[in-house]
Amino acid sequence: MPDTLSILNPSPGVAEVRMARPQVFNAFDEAMIGELDAAYAQLAADPAVRVIVLCGEGRHFSAGADLNWMQRASQADEAWNLADARRFAALLQRIDTCAKPTVARIQGAALGGGFGLACVCDIAIAGADASFAVSEARFGILPAVIGPYVVNAVGRRQARRLALSTRRIGAAEALAIGLVHEVVAADALDDAVQRTLAELLQGGPNAQREIKQLFAALEVGPVTPEVVELTARTISRVRATDEARQGFAAFMAKQPAPWVPR
Repeated sequence: MPDTLSILNPSPGVAEVRMARPQVFNAFDEAMIGELDAAYAQLAADPAVRVIVLCGEGRHFSAGADLNWMQRASQADEAWNLADARRFAALLQRIDTCAKPTVARIQGAALGGGFGLACVCDIAIAGADASFAVSEARFGILPAVIGPYVVNAVGRRQARRLALSTRRIGAAEALAIGLVHEVVAADALDDAVQRTLAELLQGGPNAQREIKQLFAALEVGPVTPEVVELTARTISRVRATDEARQGFAAFMAKQPAPWVPR
């Protein structure tokens, strides 16, 4: 069992990965990074798991990097720091490329690497009390590993502004710039997450995997002949799957699809 996480199955098809270091606002170190990586690898391979929720115990989602860990890093050589950074980069990539839908449930602060964790989840839902900051420059470092995901989430100019200024923004501004997808009253956060999970469980698991794979290959910009061909080949292949046949048959019969939890 992990020391820094709680892994729960609150309902059929749902796995909850709960960062469990509330005494340090769920700041992460080498141990938590390793346990998060192992948890997502295990859950991604579990056919009983359809959706993965990332959340934090206590008042805050995550304060980012544990300061004791950062202090150790500042005293280590470049080779140690490179291996350490690669582990965190691998974790973010694992969550970002997870074939299953991922949801971030955010209360309180999401700072630094915690901001990055919010960016790599497919859907981010925040309480009205949430706040966010890309705070690394205050410590004389930069948000390098989370940088690509911050840019993908909010765009280059907003990412640059947040990283350079280290300004802490509230939930309403996070919603306005696309960092989170929904903001609700703090006491309605669990209900909002449950509504999203219910919606996600309506979709076919193979269809959702295909969506994530296709959308990862698409860029904002002109739709090239190569993209047109990719999309045509993708839908023609997926239409012929058993899941698609079952989905259309269930719709025509006005019955739930076989993958919807009973």
